[in-house]
Amino acid sequence: MIYVFSVYGILSLITFCFYGVDKSAAKHGKQRIRESTLHLLSLFGGWFGALLGQKVFRHKTKKWRFLLVFWLTVVVNAATMGYAVYFFQFS
Repeated sequence: MIYVFSVYGILSLITFCFYGVDKSAAKHGKQRIRESTLHLLSLFGGWFGALLGQKVFRHKTKKWRFLLVFWLTVVVNAATMGYAVYFFQFS
């Protein structure tokens, strides 16, 4: 179980950094990180880092479509983890 938390922590840190880089790129008119990349990072476990990145960098907080997809990735991730914990507990 510690490995799962380690992976979540690492992915969250990476995702947080991606949000910071994207915010900086937005400010300086440079090439941005695709929204799909940010969503995939969230989906695969970096959603907590994404949430922190949104709050700390005040980034991607007003685009309702982005936020809708982001929260869907959180729900899918939580449901998948819940199922995995349930499945492995009773197998």
